Amino acid sequence: MPGTTRAEIRTLKVGRYVAIENDAYKILSMSKSKPGKHGSAKARIELEDIFTGQKKSHVGTVTDTINIPLIEKGSAIITHIQGNEVHAMDNKTYETLILPKEPEMNLEAGGEIQWMEAMGRYKISRDH
Repeated sequence: MPGTTRAEIRTLKVGRYVAIENDAYKILSMSKSKPGKHGSAKARIELEDIFTGQKKSHVGTVTDTINIPLIEKGSAIITHIQGNEVHAMDNKTYETLILPKEPEMNLEAGGEIQWMEAMGRYKISRDH
């Protein structure tokens, strides 16, 4: 899967991210069971989609590998808002970003935002 690396489930921690079925998820909780008579130890991971907020659970053995999304974060200055799109200029690279507008955020031209990108999708993570 492009934009990801792989790691064993046993190395994951709460608050980190995983990629399942081309979506990026944040780990909310994780529980592990001991190995049984006929099998290996299992892990149950409770997840939340970082873009939609949809919850999901994943079960697998602790030795299974899982995709980890490469997440990029940064800050930008809003140049203007056009419909449901926020146009902003990245503070480091000065490139123009077009981000989806979050309805609950108080956004206005000239304001600063924090953004995150995972697997080709962008999100405004915080407004200042």
